[in-house]
This record gives sequence, C-alpha cells and structure tokens, in this order.
Amino acid sequence: MRAPTLGARATGVLLANWRGQSTVPAADLYPHQWSWDSAFVALGLRHVSARRAQRELESLFGAQWTDGRVPHIVFDPASSPRAYFPGPDFWRSADVTGRHRPATSGLVQPPVHALAAWETFRADPATARRRGFLPRLYPRLRAWHRYLTERRDLGGTGLVGIVHPWESGMDNSPAWDGPLSRVPPVPAREFRRRDLDHASATERPTDLDYGRYVRLAADYRDSGYSDRPERHSFAVEDPLTTALLAAAEDAMAAIATEIGADPGPHRREVDRLRAALVDELFDPATGTFPARDVHTGAALGYGSVAGIVPLVVPGLPVADALLATATGPRFRLAELGLPASFDLTDERFDTSRYWRGPAWFNIGWLLCRGLREHGAIGLAGTVRGALLRAAERAGFREYVDPLSGQGHGAKDFSWTAAVILDLLHPT
Repeated sequence: MRAPTLGARATGVLLANWRGQSTVPAADLYPHQWSWDSAFVALGLRHVSARRAQRELESLFGAQWTDGRVPHIVFDPASSPRAYFPGPDFWRSADVTGRHRPATSGLVQPPVHALAAWETFRADPATARRRGFLPRLYPRLRAWHRYLTERRDLGGTGLVGIVHPWESGMDNSPAWDGPLSRVPPVPAREFRRRDLDHASATERPTDLDYGRYVRLAADYRDSGYSDRPERHSFAVEDPLTTALLAAAEDAMAAIATEIGADPGPHRREVDRLRAALVDELFDPATGTFPARDVHTGAALGYGSVAGIVPLVVPGLPVADALLATATGPRFRLAELGLPASFDLTDERFDTSRYWRGPAWFNIGWLLCRGLREHGAIGLAGTVRGALLRAAERAGFREYVDPLSGQGHGAKDFSWTAAVILDLLHPT
C-alpha cells in the first residue's frame, strides 16, 4: 500500500483535532480553542471543508466580548478544568462579560482573522454567500479591529500594544526579557504548570518566566481587564500585531467590497498603520522593526523574527531592507529556508526552547505571503520548500530546529498541518 501523502496526513491531523465546532491546537498540551491558531487552522481547513473552516471562525467570534476583544482562549466545557493552566476559574471572564458560557481568557492574540476569513471565502464563494458568512462576520471583525486601534493604542502613536507576552503569539521570545525582568514572579509552588505534563522542561519557558506570566495575567484580571497603560508593568508596542492588523485591514477592504460596504475606511487604515509602523518603529541601522517598551521608550528585540514579518503589509516602503536582514547572517533565510524565531548570531538563540530560536510554520507561511507581496518569488519558494520538507521529515510538530529540522514541542499540531495543507495548494 502507498503511504499517505503529506496532504492526506495533514488532513488527518485537522480532522482528529476537530471538536465539533472548532479545532484544538494539540489534543494533550492545548485542549481548548486558541485565537490565532483558529485563524491559521481555517486557512488549511478551507481545502478540506469550506463550511468547517467558516465554522471555525464563527465559533471563535461567538466568544467575542462586548468591548470587541477576541479572547485568546475559548475553553471547551467538555475538557477538564484541570487540563490546562491557567484555566477558566483563573480568568473569571463571567465577572466582566456576565456570560458563563463559553468561559474565556481575557488576553488577545495577533489579528490574523480577517485575512483567514477572506481566504476562506475565496475557497468556496457559493457556500459562503449561501450561509451569509462574510455579512455576519464583518461587523464582528470591525469591532475587533476597533478594540485594537482604540483600546490598545497604549503609547498614543497609532501602534497596537500588548500587555502580556502571550498576546504577542511569541510568548517566550528573548525580546520580552527586559520588561519581564521588572515583573515580580508568582512563586512556582503557588501554581501547577500543566504544560510540563506533556512537554519537556528544556523546550518550555522556565518556572521563573512562567511565574511572571501568571503575575501579569492575574494583575490584568484583577484590574477588571483595564487597558490603561499605567495599570500594566508590561506594556509594549508590537510590530507583529500592528503589521498583521494592517494586512487584516487590507483583507477587510476586499470583504467590504464583496458585501457591498465601503472599502475606503479600510484602505485608509492600511495606509495609517503602515505609516505608523515605519515612522515609529523601523530602525534603518538594523533593517528591522523592534518592539518598543511603552514605559521606557526602549527598543526591544532587534533579533526577533517579528521584526521582519511586516513584509506582509502591502506597499511597505522598507521591504528591501527587511529582505536584506532576512537573507543576512541573522536569519540566513535563503540558505536555511526555515525562519528562525530569533537572531541566529545572538547568544540567547536556542534551537529548541519555545520561541527563543526554533522555526514555526505559521511564521513561515506569513513570510511566504510577505515575500510574494514584495516580489521575492524565488525566496518565497525556498521558504515554502523548506517548510514542506521539514513537515515531511519531522511530522506536524509544533516547531522545529531551524538548523537541523528536528521536531520539538507538541505532535500533530493543528496550525502546522493547516499551513502545510495550504502550501500544498496553488496560491
């Protein structure tokens, strides 16, 4: 018998991780629905079932708060409250939302959702129109983006801010070491980490960093999820979140055109976000976009791959500088193909520890899109080929060593399978 193809195996992962309304990232380590995971999952699911991909996003936005935020975790009531920490009892979302189901966290994650919604529509416009997919989702997407531009402009510069490393999507990046050092950690004896039940401690954040994450999350919860920057010891203007919002607004213009709304405000928002990124964060000396500490004004994380992800922004005037950084010694993208999550030449680079160096498939997908957007078709093909080969060799792992391709983290990881499935289809 012929072995299943890569695409068939990827489809199998997505089907196995489907829970009736949404997809878990990994059955053991992440047994609930995660926000930006679901956006990437929809990109792959649209090649399996466009209706299911639409349902993935609809399920997530069904948990949207009245202030517009899309919570980074939607808890599955069928899963044990002890299966993941911090669980629903920690976040107490009902105290703010007045709604006991679904229970959610109060943090957010990067806004890939409008991009996923538009690509999901394109996979099967007839089904989407028959179900009213975009007309129903569009006002929710607008409210989500409004929350980010109004409530999360922490520095008053037009950039999107985050109040916890988990909100960046790049939880354990060395970029956050500076502001995190100011946060007094909750002692490890006062909480039980569930991630270490399913993953090696050498691949996960340290107890010290996890204690700081818990402190920040508890402080945010106890403030009633206030977004006033003075309430947060960690407040950062993030290039990845801002860039993805710009790309999402570009998708919103297409969605608006499809449903008969005015695309003009979305196009103007792309222009505004692009200008804010370049004017406020771009560093020509290093050819990258560092994050910025709202409290100190210090630039953070020159070595993070987040600094080159703004290639996804249409019409970015500094794209050539980012391409030079991507192909230079710090990332060696033309040579390796796999995008290291942190500067290969930095002493903090780690091939296997969560977000401190390993390559992630969703970041590779974003870079492929950004490279094509700016005419680097050959380099996009190199990245695409490297991602496919890594999945073929290592399986659908959470992340891989960018130098050897060795797999790390969770197995049968949903967004890895989804991204691979999308890369196997013609763009």
